[in-house]
Amino acid sequence: MKALSSGAPRALAAFALLAIVTGPSVAFATRPGEHEWHDSHHGRHEWHDVRYHHDHYYPARGVYIDVLPPRAVVAVHGGVRFYFSGGVWYRPEAARFVVVAPPFGVVVPALPPYYTTVYVRGAPYYYANDVYYVPSGSGYMVVDPPPANAVVEQPPAPPSAPPPAQSASADQVFIYPRQNQSPEQQASDRYACHQWAVSQTGADPTSNAGGISSQKHADYQRALSACLDGRGYTVR
Repeated sequence: MKALSSGAPRALAAFALLAIVTGPSVAFATRPGEHEWHDSHHGRHEWHDVRYHHDHYYPARGVYIDVLPPRAVVAVHGGVRFYFSGGVWYRPEAARFVVVAPPFGVVVPALPPYYTTVYVRGAPYYYANDVYYVPSGSGYMVVDPPPANAVVEQPPAPPSAPPPAQSASADQVFIYPRQNQSPEQQASDRYACHQWAVSQTGADPTSNAGGISSQKHADYQRALSACLDGRGYTVR
């Protein structure tokens, strides 16, 4: 057998060191029909969120960045500081920031710029980047994913004109569309907020015809107003 030259061991050692440094290529699991992982042209791992036809790209969880996006919102939950921008959540780690899943219960003042509205038992849920939000006070709270069989992608059909005596108390709320929502969107939002207010308070002025207490009615009005305000309306 021909002996190796004196330079061969050094070349083999260098090759082995290179293999250790570079390591194996990173592989991400794909959930068929919902997520599609790929390397973007920027060299950063991203995923394609197509659940509920959301059709948007986000950096993968576990990806590190050195500088936060401009105007990232700070949200503190359980004593831990998180940052939120464009539907993506970040947590500080050493001198960098890592993309993470947000904790349930954390609240942000506004929804991400791109989101998909789905309905669970008539109440609106807002979905983006594998996270579900619901109106909460003056903001939106991250909540547990609802059961898949309870989610519908279309708003529930509004009831056909209820008797005037039953709808009078609900009609005491007047709304102004701050974001130039169309009349059709206003009707959809108002009905969705009505359903959400009913689910939160157990009071439904449109079906009880005065059969609820003044306190329950006030709770319903506050919940309805909070939901409409969160959707971009001035409520009076």
